[in-house]
Amino acid sequence: MISRNERARRRLAYFLLARMRMKRMMRYFDPRTALALTIGLNGAISVGLLAGLAMLTQEPFIFPSVGASAFILFYRPLVAAASPRNTLLGHLIGVLAGWLSLWAFGLLGAPNAFEAGVDGIRVLATAMGVGLACAGMVFLRAAHPPAAATSLIVSMGLVTSLWHLPLLLAGAALLVLQAFVMHRIAGVRYPLWSPLEPDEDWR
Repeated sequence: MISRNERARRRLAYFLLARMRMKRMMRYFDPRTALALTIGLNGAISVGLLAGLAMLTQEPFIFPSVGASAFILFYRPLVAAASPRNTLLGHLIGVLAGWLSLWAFGLLGAPNAFEAGVDGIRVLATAMGVGLACAGMVFLRAAHPPAAATSLIVSMGLVTSLWHLPLLLAGAALLVLQAFVMHRIAGVRYPLWSPLEPDEDWR
């Protein structure tokens, strides 16, 4: 029996291939190959748009964990972790947890871990950041696994300016907007905000 997520992925794949006048691919390739191509295309478009925006503005709209978010949003769009609520709240929690860990260990304004290397203080800061992010997502029922990487990015000192933190969240919001538009046009019931069904772990 085909799952709801599998039906959603196939519907999105068919829509994209039809728009690209490539319906014949469904005849010549197995469904997994067609899905891989369309999900890969969506991931490339998402990251390309954010990277282009970052290039034009010279601001950090793009960050590594958004790639993992793109995969979840297009490959498993109906799971709770892919909902707009979990995606945006998850990254917010990750950003705040990472920044709080920098503040707690006096690392605001310090060189990042790639420039200065990893010392004992940085080990504690990164551990605290990821730990707080994981606990916060569970406590607020907003699990989004890539957001744990967001806390790591911030706690390693790659983003320290308070002005840059909202830009990270804006990048995540733009990704969610693209996912919403693509899924809704394709006829996938991607949620407006909360997951369509609560995660079974919270029941």
